[in-house]
Amino acid sequence: MAASSIGYQIHINVNSPILLPLRTNFSSLSFTFSNTKYPLKWNHIGCPKICALPAVSIMASGSSREMLPPALDSSSEPPAIFDGTPKLYISYSCPYAQRTWIARNCKALQEEIKLVPIDLKNRPDWYKEKVPSLEHNNEVKGESMDLIRYIDSNFEGPSLFPDDPSKREFAEELFSYFDSFYKAVISSLKEDKINDAIAAFDSIETALSKFVDGSFFLGSLSLVDIAYAPFIERFQPFLLEVKNYDITTGRTKLAAWIKEMNQIEGYTVTKRDPKEHLENYKRRFL
Repeated sequence: MAASSIGYQIHINVNSPILLPLRTNFSSLSFTFSNTKYPLKWNHIGCPKICALPAVSIMASGSSREMLPPALDSSSEPPAIFDGTPKLYISYSCPYAQRTWIARNCKALQEEIKLVPIDLKNRPDWYKEKVPSLEHNNEVKGESMDLIRYIDSNFEGPSLFPDDPSKREFAEELFSYFDSFYKAVISSLKEDKINDAIAAFDSIETALSKFVDGSFFLGSLSLVDIAYAPFIERFQPFLLEVKNYDITTGRTKLAAWIKEMNQIEGYTVTKRDPKEHLENYKRRFL
């Protein structure tokens, strides 16, 4: 049998060796740590078909995304609670839960905060909290806007809230504006006229124009982008398909923002199929 050639991504994970078939060709294998590229070092341990790779775990290229667990339903047993592992209870389809999921991912907390999806259409009897909720330090916390702030402040990882006082002040304004934005767009989804949605997205375009050091609301990715992204993700296909209205027409900043958001894996792994959003909103508003 010919030797196979497989691309791999290497993630520091365990201290014990990982055993792999010797026939697999890893001649070009390398891994990245602390932004510096190192060659992979082999240790042959005597067996003609086995090599040991100390202190690394292997994941095939193209499959580096987190393996998402199935949603728990009425037939599922509850997970162990208050066992020292933070748990984020979400619904895969809920935009509020998606906010917290994105924040977790963008903080690179996939290994630290366990994702526990709940099937809201067939909810387990043992799950009494709202979605999303976070189990941490023997407490359960809720409300998506509070949770994204909490995750950013209480866990390691890159900060998602700027130090610049002017940006922090503007962020608070945008957090406060969200309910008005949401209600304006929803009112247009329910009615024949879309004037409210047009005004709401004009406000978003203006907000995205305030800082010129990047395409995001505060220049670089922040909690503000995370707060708005799940909802704009849902509004865009419905307005385009049902109302024949493209939210990016004449709004170059918004178009650039959507493009930039779609380059962020911590967000894109949480996205649903636009057709799914479209069908859900059709059932809801038509």
